[in-house]
Amino acid sequence: MFNWAKQQLANVAGTAEPIYGPEAIQPVSKQAENTPFTELKKDDMKWIVMDSTCVETQTFYFMSDAGPMGMAQIIYSNVAGIRTTAQFSAKIFYQDGGKTPHLWSTDALNNYGFSDDRFSFYADNVDFVLSDDGTSYTIKANVNPKCAVDVKVTLVEGVPGFMAGKNGTSAFGTNPQEPWGWMRHTFWPRCKVEGKFMTQNGDVDMTGRGLFIHALQGMKPHHAAARWNFANFHSPTYSAVMMEFTTPPSYGSTTVTVGAITTDAGLVLAGASPACSVVHEATTEDPENEWPEPTAATYKWTGKTVGEGKPASAVLDGSLGDRLDRVDVMAEVPRFVKQIVAGAAGTKPYIYQFAPKKTLKLKIGDEEKSEEGLLFTEATFIS
Repeated sequence: MFNWAKQQLANVAGTAEPIYGPEAIQPVSKQAENTPFTELKKDDMKWIVMDSTCVETQTFYFMSDAGPMGMAQIIYSNVAGIRTTAQFSAKIFYQDGGKTPHLWSTDALNNYGFSDDRFSFYADNVDFVLSDDGTSYTIKANVNPKCAVDVKVTLVEGVPGFMAGKNGTSAFGTNPQEPWGWMRHTFWPRCKVEGKFMTQNGDVDMTGRGLFIHALQGMKPHHAAARWNFANFHSPTYSAVMMEFTTPPSYGSTTVTVGAITTDAGLVLAGASPACSVVHEATTEDPENEWPEPTAATYKWTGKTVGEGKPASAVLDGSLGDRLDRVDVMAEVPRFVKQIVAGAAGTKPYIYQFAPKKTLKLKIGDEEKSEEGLLFTEATFIS
């Protein structure tokens, strides 16, 4: 009871958490030992809409055939059950060697809410709508003169959405039956994208491939994770996704990694750590904030193929190339994030973004394959 009370104080006041130890997190990787992944059903696509402190996001990543990359995101937040906010953000990476600056827009939303079935999100001049059959989203947003969005994202036929383990959720708390926080991710790993971003300098065609992630952090973000790694790879044949977070010392600096490899024919393999892993092979200290910015990394997926059960592994490795962008989260995110992390000593979140061309090396049984594609990857340091 005393631990629970300290946690509630930390949630509301932003105070540092006690050291609970690794036994105070039940990572989704434990579920994945027996159930590596679960295919998503339409009901799994609902917004959770917690009535306590949380950050819930739907994020779409786009790799266009024309070259530019994009991102569109809804962020819904609840601060201690007292105040909720919603934000729409869009970003374009032009991928032209730095000739065109990245476009970034983020705006607080008015009159936001959810459909009665919680499958779709609405606000003034924003619609994120899931189709009746649960296989596509239409994204329409016109809240910032710098960038409007009109895109349709469709899960490739035959490729299921997935979540790690049985429910995609890591639970936080000293009593597993009554957790005080959650981390949940669901994925559409290989999608077809149609549509465009409309900017003041002209339309940007986003037709190509995409990834969709629905995430819930059901507690203060800096209490749930101190660091993140993210990888999103697409080539003509393959898509690969990896999401990793490491908890603060209060939960034993526990690392949880989720990932999958897919083709147009379906999932090749999917699961969680230790079957998936990220290693920063080389780093350089950022002189502005002292974070160890990665310069080379290795991303690994291992497991058994879906259906046939053959041993399988995949790797992306090597230099990350020139940094695409560095995001000072506290300078750019909505006010609610600053409210959520207010009073948290040592919290200085930065995101380092890279987009190198990489070759995915895949081995299934004794057969080896490789294919070049584009990797979008992020390394995030919070506290």
